[in-house]
Amino acid sequence: MSIRKLHKPPHVEKQHNSIPVRESQHISHVNQNNHLIIMKKVIIISTSLRPGSNSHALAEQFAKGAEAAGHQVELISLRGKEIKFCIGCLSCQKTGACVIKDDVPAIMDSVLNADVVCWATPIYYYEMSGQMKTLIDRMNAMYPKNYQFRDVYLLATATENEEETPKRAETGLTGWIDCYPKSRLTGTLFCGGVTMPRDIEGNGKLQEAYEMGKNA
Repeated sequence: MSIRKLHKPPHVEKQHNSIPVRESQHISHVNQNNHLIIMKKVIIISTSLRPGSNSHALAEQFAKGAEAAGHQVELISLRGKEIKFCIGCLSCQKTGACVIKDDVPAIMDSVLNADVVCWATPIYYYEMSGQMKTLIDRMNAMYPKNYQFRDVYLLATATENEEETPKRAETGLTGWIDCYPKSRLTGTLFCGGVTMPRDIEGNGKLQEAYEMGKNA
């Protein structure tokens, strides 16, 4: 199947009318069944730079699902953002800040303070997009810092429609996740057979992305 839950999220059981809440989570409201709704901070990073992007359409649906579940959602598109290449100086490991002044620090702060991080990328040459990899490299300043995110998701699209098409992108993202051992690749969703802008319109994968966001 193209949509997978790779790890089952920790199950939170209601005991004596109380729910354990992590520091980074906030109780948003009590629903009509008198159940506490835990609000998470969810960030979605859409890495395609193309107008009418198919992977961005998946990102939008994931965001809508998370919003419907009552979470605090931020959808960041890299289109129009200035993201320069890492120069490998490692100054960030000493100072906690990158020497390059562009849009990366603000994105990094959002990632650090999120409970859920979702990446969306087109597949280029059977890999994640170059701008996604560039951003990951540039967020090296995060490495020694405290981070809140636990669940990481990947949304991907491609012209090719074989099951193995997104595997290298998944492996590349796992390399980043492995540097943050409290986090995990919780789920992936792949939509193949989409080439031109907006080819994904009407595709059932959009609803799957919505449901994934709603259950994040």
